Amino acid sequence: MFDATVLKMLGNGILETLYMTLTSTLIAYIIGLPVGVALVVTDKDGIHPIRWLNGVLNVVVNILRSVPFLILMVFVTPLTRAIIGTSLGPTATIVPLVIGSAPFIARLVESSIKEIDRGVIEAAQSMGARPMQIIWKVMLPEARPSILVGSAIAVTTILSYSAMAGFIGGRGLGDIAIRYGYYRYEEGIMFVTVVLLVVIVQVLQEVGMWIARKNDKRRK
Repeated sequence: MFDATVLKMLGNGILETLYMTLTSTLIAYIIGLPVGVALVVTDKDGIHPIRWLNGVLNVVVNILRSVPFLILMVFVTPLTRAIIGTSLGPTATIVPLVIGSAPFIARLVESSIKEIDRGVIEAAQSMGARPMQIIWKVMLPEARPSILVGSAIAVTTILSYSAMAGFIGGRGLGDIAIRYGYYRYEEGIMFVTVVLLVVIVQVLQEVGMWIARKNDKRRK
């Protein structure tokens, strides 16, 4: 069962899964981080309230978060084809992964920033700091440990999304598990892919938590 061809397939599956997961996480944070900050800043109790903008952001984030990922992948297929040129393969899967995970990341960032002691922000305001200065020099540095913990959660969530992409030809370990475990009833390969996914999740989780602990000044 586990000849050179199968081992090569599993190796490629690991690389494709890591490529989809890490690339999607990076792009999703590029989008989700500023959205999360904007949700806090423009809130009615924020440092620069903008009611209409906050309302629009909340609606968009809530709508995207409420759509199951499998349905979202199918729904954004035309957009994926327009951007990538195809809806199949690891690179094409990054598009729905980013769309599905960016709102989740925005909420994680929002929650992390709201954990900051309000007195720290008020102290910065009393010293005449402008909103952008408060964001860059107070909010983000203070929330960094919590944001990093959230990133460890986010990357494992995105990994689980990437496994679902196997149903529409997204490749990676999820695709192998579906093709061989579900369609061909080859339980050995199915078991190995599940174990590999669990190992990858644990490694990414531990690395993320280690980075978060190293950046937590409260532990020093």
